[in-house]
Amino acid sequence: MEITTLYYIIIVIVSVFVFYLIKDKYRLGFLILLSCAFIATYSPRLLLYVLIYAAFNFFIAKEISTSTYGRTFYRIGIFVNLTQLILLRYASFAIDPFFRLLNCETRIAVLSDFIIPIGISYFTLQGIGYLINVRMKWEKPEGNFPDFFLYIIFAPKFISGPIERSNHFLTQLKNARVFDSKNVSTGLRIALVGFFKKVVIANHLGTAVTAFYSNPDLFGGAYVWLLIILQPLYLYFDFSGYTDIAIGVSKMFGIDLLPNFNRPFLSGNVSTFWKRFHISLASWFNDYVFKQTSFKLRKWRQGSTIISLLLTWGLFGIWHGAGWNFMFLGLLQALAIIYEFYTKRARMKFFSCWPGGLRLHFARLVTFLFYGFSLTFFFSPDMETTKLLVSSLFQPMNTMHGELRAGPILFGLAFAGIMMAGEIVKEDYNNIFYKVELIWSRHKLLRLSVYYILGFLILSQLGGTSVFVYQMF
Repeated sequence: MEITTLYYIIIVIVSVFVFYLIKDKYRLGFLILLSCAFIATYSPRLLLYVLIYAAFNFFIAKEISTSTYGRTFYRIGIFVNLTQLILLRYASFAIDPFFRLLNCETRIAVLSDFIIPIGISYFTLQGIGYLINVRMKWEKPEGNFPDFFLYIIFAPKFISGPIERSNHFLTQLKNARVFDSKNVSTGLRIALVGFFKKVVIANHLGTAVTAFYSNPDLFGGAYVWLLIILQPLYLYFDFSGYTDIAIGVSKMFGIDLLPNFNRPFLSGNVSTFWKRFHISLASWFNDYVFKQTSFKLRKWRQGSTIISLLLTWGLFGIWHGAGWNFMFLGLLQALAIIYEFYTKRARMKFFSCWPGGLRLHFARLVTFLFYGFSLTFFFSPDMETTKLLVSSLFQPMNTMHGELRAGPILFGLAFAGIMMAGEIVKEDYNNIFYKVELIWSRHKLLRLSVYYILGFLILSQLGGTSVFVYQMF
């Protein structure tokens, strides 16, 4: 089922009504049925696979906690989780080429074609995080399988997150799910903004990004620099749009999901950027990979930090996909963070004579351009395309043999600029933001007018690409 369709919107609204009309003891089961139906629209085999996956992790966690062989069960659990992820996501990159070297025609990648493992990268991290939490005694194993099953399959977050923590999600299911008009209205507003980001902004900016990567040899010079500016905005409004829809819909059902974005393009360095962008993923790798690895290698002192960073961000890149370009994407982030760590004093000394505002905006611009450049590894289908685009940066500034439609780009940029201006006001000008918020809260007609305009723009633009970028992970 596609998210950005009128059909999905109607289904959500009707489901919320039904959810609060039925008795509380049936509401959890209703959410499970909704989530199962949602997954089944992609593949009934995927639904069966996720059921088996959830049951395995549920019972393994119990054995980790109670069995005298808890450590062995923990290792089995982690091994199975990683193995199924590798087989279904990375076989074409890491396994099938090895068989071809042996002149063997076996293709493990056909498993992926059979199961259609949508969302596997997300629910696998949730499963692994849960097992680690139980093993470290950070939480007790869940005793109710329906609750745990919903934690894995909950529809709003299933395709592209946020990557939930079991001790955050499961505890909410223990509370009575009573109707709260504030939750419903807040959820509607958040979801409305999410649809606006995706349908009105991201879809239009995406036309340019798609044009570039469909024919990368046709563009050069200034147009590649334009790509470096556009693709961070495209990815941000596409992904944060999905996240807002997921958070908003969940809120209407009385469930709070973890935040995933916090004005990332106002970050002054790469380290801060990854505390504000795709927060649930970055924090997962920080907690379960970086901290664990650096602790085990603590005898190596600073060396442990460097090795842990390279390992963490290398895995972070590979998580995004099977290809060397994704690995370089992750390692590039690690190198930037290592650079920032070792040059902090020198940079502070060099920029100390700059006015504070200029220094801040320059740092934000450099961070934005760095991320925009690194996304060439993200969007490129292979390393050859990345090399071509990088080399094209230094071609004559007017080099373009392809065709870009200016209308959709300008349309998307106009609304992206408005939203980014709002983020700047909220971040840097608290007094102005407070006054705007006061006016907003006091004038109902103003709010309704804005909601009507947003709704009209969304409905008028439905029918474009409905696939989210991070859905492919």
